[in-house]
Amino acid sequence: MNTYAVILAGGIGSRFWPMSRQDHPKQFLRVFGNETLIQGTFGRLQGLIPSDHVYIVTNDRYVTRTHEQLPAIPSDHILAEPMGKNTAPAIMYAAVKLHALDPEAIMIVLPADHVIRNIRRFHEVLRVAIEAAHEPDALVTIGIKPTHPETGYGYIQFDGHIDEIDVETPRVYHVKAFAEKPNLETAERFIAAGDFLWNSGMFVWRVDSILHAIQKYLPELYRAFEPLMEAVGTDRENELLKQAYEQAPKISIDYGVMERAEKVYVVPGDFGWSDVGDWRAVYELSEKDELGNALKANAVALNTARCLVESTSSERLIALVGVRDLVVVDTDDALLVCHRDAAQDVKKVVDYLHAHQMTRYI
Repeated sequence: MNTYAVILAGGIGSRFWPMSRQDHPKQFLRVFGNETLIQGTFGRLQGLIPSDHVYIVTNDRYVTRTHEQLPAIPSDHILAEPMGKNTAPAIMYAAVKLHALDPEAIMIVLPADHVIRNIRRFHEVLRVAIEAAHEPDALVTIGIKPTHPETGYGYIQFDGHIDEIDVETPRVYHVKAFAEKPNLETAERFIAAGDFLWNSGMFVWRVDSILHAIQKYLPELYRAFEPLMEAVGTDRENELLKQAYEQAPKISIDYGVMERAEKVYVVPGDFGWSDVGDWRAVYELSEKDELGNALKANAVALNTARCLVESTSSERLIALVGVRDLVVVDTDDALLVCHRDAAQDVKKVVDYLHAHQMTRYI
């Protein structure tokens, strides 16, 4: 009963432009089926974590929409960040709130925008991670058994081998090292070595364990939030929260803590996971016709293969002729056409729009 889930839902998903915008970010998109990504993340917790033990950390501009999408979550469990500062401040904020509620709480951290196909296996992995997280100062992450040399994910080196992983009976391993997103040659070397997992960005720990780790490895972040720790539940909480975020460094929990900590463990899993990081991932997860086209719009494809078409309009016709391996995403005010292999670079479009003050399209 002292296990809680914290869903991180503060980003805008710039690699999903032009559908993902500042006012309608990635986690609110219905990429697969009728559920949005954040609804799917919440739904996967059913049967493992009670709804009143789930917290959402999101930007203050998304609080109302989050509550509309997840009405089963108490409104005071939607934690509003005054500004985005990456995952370490978001996790610190949630940890401070949970520690005030239960200093011995176990905290599961999940991104809002992943897809997981096998919920049963996912729950089994989380149960093993929760048990491991009871050890003082233990920081547990979830690793994914890799299927190919992927350059879009970070990697975790562990003291085991992927051939010995029993997906039906997950177990805990020590983490040896973390690696950032590699180039293809390095990714191939990781897969050949056999002791690397994909980094899922999911974590489990005692709330006091992560606070101790942040105090040790990110003292600037800890000091920024220290005044808030004594003010949770008081009329000064919002004021001190804003001050904390203004002072906090912009840094990820991976780089700030996990890569530096000593008692780090991983539970490998294989449960049909994708972080749905870009339009190429959407293509790979979508149903396709006999020529490999995923046409999720009013579209005609002639002499065309391996293309993804998405549209916000059911009326406008999109015609593709004689092309291969494209992503086409059509919205009311913007059209994206890119090669599937360049899907990670869609973020550069958003950077360009920011740099040229074309904010109406962001």
